[in-house]
Amino acid sequence: MINSPIDEIRSKLDIVDVIGGYLKLQKAGANYRAVCPFHVDKKPSLFVSPARQIWKCFGCGEGGGIFDFVMKIEGMDFGDALRVLAQRAGVELKKPTPEMMKYQTEKTRLYEICELAAQFFQKQLKESKAGKEVKEYLAERGVSDDSIEKWRIGYAPDTWQGLADFLSKKRYKTWEIEKAGLEIKNQKGNVYDRFRGRIIFPISDLNSQVIGFGGRVREDRKTEDSAKYVNTPNTLLYDKSRVLYGLDKGKVEARRKDFCILVEGYMDAIMVSQAGFENVAAVSGTALTNFQLDHLKRFSDNLYTAFDMDVAGGSATQRGIDLAQAKGFNIKVIMMPEGKDPADMAKEGMEEWEKIVKEARSITEFYFQSAFLKNDSSTAEGKMAISKMLLPIIKNIPNKIGQSHWIGELSSRLRVKEEDLREEMNKVKEEKTFLKVSPESASAAEKRKKTKKELLEERVLSLAYKFSSCLSAVSEEALSYFSPKCVQILSQFKSASPQSVSASSFSPEVRDFFNAICLAAEASYNPLQEDFEAEDAPEPEEEVNVCLNEIKRMGVKEKLSSISEEIREAEMKGETEKTEKLTADFRDLSQNLK
Repeated sequence: MINSPIDEIRSKLDIVDVIGGYLKLQKAGANYRAVCPFHVDKKPSLFVSPARQIWKCFGCGEGGGIFDFVMKIEGMDFGDALRVLAQRAGVELKKPTPEMMKYQTEKTRLYEICELAAQFFQKQLKESKAGKEVKEYLAERGVSDDSIEKWRIGYAPDTWQGLADFLSKKRYKTWEIEKAGLEIKNQKGNVYDRFRGRIIFPISDLNSQVIGFGGRVREDRKTEDSAKYVNTPNTLLYDKSRVLYGLDKGKVEARRKDFCILVEGYMDAIMVSQAGFENVAAVSGTALTNFQLDHLKRFSDNLYTAFDMDVAGGSATQRGIDLAQAKGFNIKVIMMPEGKDPADMAKEGMEEWEKIVKEARSITEFYFQSAFLKNDSSTAEGKMAISKMLLPIIKNIPNKIGQSHWIGELSSRLRVKEEDLREEMNKVKEEKTFLKVSPESASAAEKRKKTKKELLEERVLSLAYKFSSCLSAVSEEALSYFSPKCVQILSQFKSASPQSVSASSFSPEVRDFFNAICLAAEASYNPLQEDFEAEDAPEPEEEVNVCLNEIKRMGVKEKLSSISEEIREAEMKGETEKTEKLTADFRDLSQNLK
């Protein structure tokens, strides 16, 4: 029975689809696995169970259901995750219940303002006289009606408070509209619309929620003192260093084709997508950042750049590319004809654009070509200039084999010794400031490590779930050394087939632990695997006995420690009889330990 919107959302959304929208999932038996985005994961250690609708990382320990995942990966609180997933599930959140009211946040209000603003701008484009002129202008630029709808392109009327008046009627406060980045307050305290008389491009997060806007002036209306673009400033929702324009629309295709095309502006992204390459995103005037690359990494390790590249060294673009290489991306450059941008090429049609994409060159090839075109490699001055440009680039290649290949290539083309080039390359200082890859998240790093006893208990439960024959070794005495929640689960296993035990028979706290144990068993995850070589791993029954003996030994040592403390207290109080009894107990337990 569905009792709340939360239950309805859970019933309508499949956890595989939700997590698959963020990560590349691989089939692993009845489950799926992926590289965990919450810690530095060298191999896929995050598992997703469609049967239990849970996920669990056996590397950093994070896990839970769909709400936990969205909250964690998007940095949201529960209220925002509820709204995002409700929208995806097609569940209408009607009048908030007391339970939901506590999750209402300032961010929720800002999301609502941004969504209403996008609708306002779209309506202005469709229905106003000036908007119709803008549509004609967009048609001249090659933008189809379908693209206008898909990208939600709009128009901001050339009035001082058109949007402000609209949002005020919707009962939003002036300070809220200002916080959303849509209003500006001058020195006199007067407030006016940030976007006026401009083509509007809504900017969305990975869940296609509008979080900001870019406003572009028409070329035929541009004056000397008007900026080509006006953008939303950083707000509670929008941070340009964390967002890639259009990635929400291109992420599925980027995963399917296993590469993402990076362009520079809104029109470039729209036109490239229109030409049939939906796996596109725009950096919107910023150098690539750690945050943006982390988003891209979820969908593909391959990037095709289609913007101005500078090989002169020290440019923001090159620093972003170097950072991407340090993160393990394979990068190619789409070579644009002189004087044309991706929007121009895409406008010429799918075939023309597809041709130059197929002819994309590796980033290092591109750097070599640029350096040799700009300098005369037959002169000493030219050789030094080329090596000065290329040696830092070669040094930043993380793979030593790749480095060796390009040193050999440079040696051959410059006709100088490899040894001399290596000597010069060793003099190049590494740019550590921008090559630093984001470290393991603080939450994962600071997460409490499980004790050895906890790991042993989990291993016994996992083996007992998978191999019921192991249960015969778990005696009543053995159970006395387990934690209460483990005793609950093992008792259920012993009274019925482990596979038939339902998670619903446990309290919520034990239920989550039980589901994680079952997933670990299905994933054949062994928390003690570092203690065994794969070929030397014991049989399940033998391994359970080893674990039980170790758990018992640790339990006895804990009891001995406790008795030792009691003996000390009894001696201090002069309680001779009690001291003798405790000493006898200590002696018997010690024999048991031996």
